[in-house]
Amino acid sequence: MNSAFVFIKPHANTEEARKVVKATLEAKNVKITKEGLITGEEIDKKQLIDNHYYAIASKATILSPSELNVPKPKFAEKFGCDWDATLAAGKIFNAKQACENLGLDSEQLNTEWAKAKKANKLVKFGGGFYCGLIDTVEGKEPCYVMNGFFMSMRSNFVAPGASIYYFTVEFDSAALAWEDFRGAVLGPTDPITAPEDSLRGMFYKNWEAYGLKSIPNVGDNAVHASASPFEALAEKMNWIGMKAEDDAFGKQVLSVVDSKTLVEWGRDKQVMFGTPQIKKSIFDLVEDTDSAYCLALLGMVYVQEDMKRFTDFTEELRKLKIN
Repeated sequence: MNSAFVFIKPHANTEEARKVVKATLEAKNVKITKEGLITGEEIDKKQLIDNHYYAIASKATILSPSELNVPKPKFAEKFGCDWDATLAAGKIFNAKQACENLGLDSEQLNTEWAKAKKANKLVKFGGGFYCGLIDTVEGKEPCYVMNGFFMSMRSNFVAPGASIYYFTVEFDSAALAWEDFRGAVLGPTDPITAPEDSLRGMFYKNWEAYGLKSIPNVGDNAVHASASPFEALAEKMNWIGMKAEDDAFGKQVLSVVDSKTLVEWGRDKQVMFGTPQIKKSIFDLVEDTDSAYCLALLGMVYVQEDMKRFTDFTEELRKLKIN
């Protein structure tokens, strides 16, 4: 049995939208096990959207620049200055700090970020990890900002009156594969390409009838759904505070990985596996897998990581004995 987490995004969270999503899921043999509303105030207070997009948000709101693992040579090559010296001078901020320092709201910072991007004043450190030089704010000293685009994304979820409406769902993997759940039931990321009878396709075609203020697009595509059973577990733990041991799939995961690893991987950790070794996002690795195969992949990576830890440990012991 597969289980997923589905929610209607703030821009599409209307009474009619909730009815449509619920009826469509049930018509496609997707069982709803729980549903509810989460307000923007709660999302903000508990940093739910920050944890949902942890890989991006950790650089923008959760961690200070001094806590980030920055490839300092890349920073120096791009901007012609030393990371440590610039940080010590108080000129590097995460996105949230930058809003406060520059006196900007989220949309204004996003505008400045777009200017920096157009002027080629951004550097990419890794997946979802950017730094930009913001030097066009009148009356403010130039500064460097980490993931400045995120605050605009975040504001959609925490603005006054914003909310999401969620559903926890189950479906038989023998009757509906996860790939089909995302492709045919939910629909592709770009709603223009979504099948007309998929949720995103229906919202794109009927947005006015559903009470939306504007037509859905790639960013605001009405409905989110988990990309895998493991991502669903992480999302349920984040959004509704579910404990892994209280979830059927969560119990299975805890039988193959320890609880500390579960928390780390639930933030979409980059993991190493294979021979030769490959580095990949754990979410990307298990994307569109049904629960049984997903569990097998998690177990494989965990064993390989554990073997590496064991090998590293024995190597350290060998060195100590020699010395």
